[in-house]
Amino acid sequence: QVQLVESGGGSVQAGGSLGLTCQASGFSVNVNDMHWYRQAPGKEREFVATITRNEGKIYADPVKGRFTVSRDGAKRRVFLQMNNLKPEDTAVYYCHFVRGTFTLWGQGTQVTVSS
Repeated sequence: QVQLVESGGGSVQAGGSLGLTCQASGFSVNVNDMHWYRQAPGKEREFVATITRNEGKIYADPVKGRFTVSRDGAKRRVFLQMNNLKPEDTAVYYCHFVRGTFTLWGQGTQVTVSS
């Protein structure tokens, strides 16, 4: 079964850290670009970070210098380490994979940052 399952969300005070994990099943995370997105209440889903199949890393401007994307290909996991969290980082975070016409989203994990 091809799926993505996120975990690691929670509640934290501003300035704190959280680490998210995306567990993939049914395909390799090593040979594909993998993405993180987030959606805050009342807002559209927005791009957060990408790790490319060539180990390139791309970040949205609001998270640069604070978030780090990585992966463990052997365990089919993608990670998002979030440091110095801000209240505006509050959102549901989603793992995402797309290849050609095939697109896959996880169910999301809630991150809440209080001031």
